[in-house]
Amino acid sequence: MAAEVLFVDDNKLILQASLDLFRSQGIDLLTATNAAEALELFRHHEIAVVVSDNRMPGMSGLDFLSELRRLSPDTVKVLISAYVDLATALAAINNSEVFRYLLKPWKQQEILDVVQEGLRRYQTVQAMRREDEAVLRSLAQTIELKDPNTKGHCDRVAVYALLIAEAMGLPKETLRQIKYGSWLHDCGKIGISEVILNGSGRLNEDEFKTMKLHTDWGADLAEKARLSEVAKNIIRHHHEKFDGTGYPLGLKGEAIPLEARIVAVADIYDALTTDRSYRGRFLESEAREMVRSMSGAALDPSILEVFLQVVPAGPLPSSEEVLGEVTPREADGKRPNLTLVRAQA
Repeated sequence: MAAEVLFVDDNKLILQASLDLFRSQGIDLLTATNAAEALELFRHHEIAVVVSDNRMPGMSGLDFLSELRRLSPDTVKVLISAYVDLATALAAINNSEVFRYLLKPWKQQEILDVVQEGLRRYQTVQAMRREDEAVLRSLAQTIELKDPNTKGHCDRVAVYALLIAEAMGLPKETLRQIKYGSWLHDCGKIGISEVILNGSGRLNEDEFKTMKLHTDWGADLAEKARLSEVAKNIIRHHHEKFDGTGYPLGLKGEAIPLEARIVAVADIYDALTTDRSYRGRFLESEAREMVRSMSGAALDPSILEVFLQVVPAGPLPSSEEVLGEVTPREADGKRPNLTLVRAQA
C-alpha cells in the first residue's frame, strides 16, 4: 500500500482547489472536512503527510495533530492557520511535532514544496528503519545528489571511520553501526536548500545558521527511524569540536560520544581532500598536516593519532573489506596491503 497525502479543511472549496493543484503534479489526495473523518481514514490508509487547517468544527487542527502523535507518529504533520498566533505555533511544535506551520492564504508553490519535502522525509524514515544496507547506502547517495561536490563522501567517511574504529579494537557490531552512522551523517541536509549547499562562496551568517540545523534535523529522522544510539550520536554530534566550540550542543572532550569524535576526523579529512564548490582539494600530505594542526581543538588528539597511522596512501578499501565481509581485491596488484595499527592503551 503506497503512502498517501491527506488534506483536512472544513472549507470544501479549499479542498477542491487542493485536489486540482496536486493532481496537476501527479499527486492524488485524500480529503476530510473534519478531524473525525480524518481519523477514520487513518484506519484504512498509510498516510505519509497530513495538512490540516487549525480552526474547524469539533476537534481543532492542533488537537487533531496532537492525537496523531500517538496514533501515527511517522506521519509528517503540517498545520495551516489564517491567523498569526505564536502560542499556537509553539504548541504545534512542542506538543504535536508539527513539521511546518503555514499561514492562509498559502501560495501554490509553497504548499507543493512543503508536501513534497514531507513525502521525502517520510520515505527517508521508512528506509532508515529497515536498516537494509543497500537501501541505507542508496539513501545516503541520493542525499549527496543535492550537492554534486560531495559525491562519494559518505562512503569515504565510512571507510576512514572504520579504519580508525577497527584499529581501536571496537566491537564488530559497533563498527557496523559506525558504518551506518557515517553513511547517514549528513541525512539532515535533505531539508537544506540547494542554493545554500551549492553556493560558490562562504556562507553568510543566516545561511550558516540554517546549515547547522542539519545535525538536529538528521538526528530527528534517526530517532523516528529507531536507529541505534551509535548511529544517532554520529548524525547529531559529528560537528562537535574537542575544545567545545562546535555544534549543536557545544560538547567538549570526552563528553562528545566516541563514535562522533571518530567520524569528525574522517569527515574533515575527506572534505579537505576533495573538491568543494568554494575551493579545490588539498594534497593528501597537506591535508594530513592540516588535520594534525587541529589536534586538541576541533579533533580528539588520541583518535587523530590513530587515524594518521592507519590512513592509506592511494586507493581506499571498501567498508566491506575493512569489516572483513568480502575478500579484498588486489586490483591488479595496485591496492596496498593495509596493516591496521592498534591504538596504544
